[in-house]
Amino acid sequence: MIGLVGIAIVFAMVFGGYMLAGGKIEIILHAAPHEIMTIAGAALGAFIISNDTHGIKQTAKDISKVFKGAHWKTKDYQDLLCLMFQLIHIARTNPVLLDNHIEDPAASPIFGAYPKILKDKEGVALICDTLRSASMNYDDPHQVEEVLSKRIEASYQSALHSAHTLQSTADGLPALGIVAAVLGVIKTMASIDQPPAILGGMIGGALVGTFLGVFLAYGFVGPFAARVKAVIDEDQHFYNLIREVMVAYLHQHAPNICVEVGRQNTPAGLRPSYDELEGALKDSKHSMAA
Repeated sequence: MIGLVGIAIVFAMVFGGYMLAGGKIEIILHAAPHEIMTIAGAALGAFIISNDTHGIKQTAKDISKVFKGAHWKTKDYQDLLCLMFQLIHIARTNPVLLDNHIEDPAASPIFGAYPKILKDKEGVALICDTLRSASMNYDDPHQVEEVLSKRIEASYQSALHSAHTLQSTADGLPALGIVAAVLGVIKTMASIDQPPAILGGMIGGALVGTFLGVFLAYGFVGPFAARVKAVIDEDQHFYNLIREVMVAYLHQHAPNICVEVGRQNTPAGLRPSYDELEGALKDSKHSMAA
């Protein structure tokens, strides 16, 4: 929602200021369709050239992050801590039973209690693979932390592809605006025998190309890229939390300590309070006992 407010402000301030200064909006409206076709069409073509099918689909999907915001909320971090508490508790008390949960998470009642987390294949795989490795005696905390960090970083860099692509497009838009403006000047020079009033309108229309290139780059596509990156960065804390709890588990800490380490390493704006987490853990203990 806040993204739509930002878009409205950009339009209102730019065009409102232009009209209040005495500018004629008709010139922009008359030239805009052709200029946008040239600029946006060239930008789209360059975008397709520089991306494969997966990159195009990922970017189209990630644009929605501008309006939806981060995928993981405070409640999800609390649920993740409860999920990992239950799994670590089972790993400590009944390692054989743990296999039933990590080998088929979709059929696990523990994972099933947190459907949003279960839908996240990367997060579930990160938890299950680490617990499976620990059961096979690959449990050196420092080595596992390094492996998890590299795996999380690789996924993070892959997720950033759409933000980088959008930023590259934004960087190219001003130049494409100049291309459109030059084409407009060429058209104007071919009509040099026309009266000054007509030539003035044609030159004004040509300059609309430069305006639109800069306007789209810094008013929309650039901010879109920045927002997508910010959302990806925020969601990345979810996977870093998994790493922190898993490393604490491999250091042989008690389940309560493991999840408290995770809670303390959660950003302040997303961190559940101690009392909230304690209440949720008590509920999860009751469900395990049942």
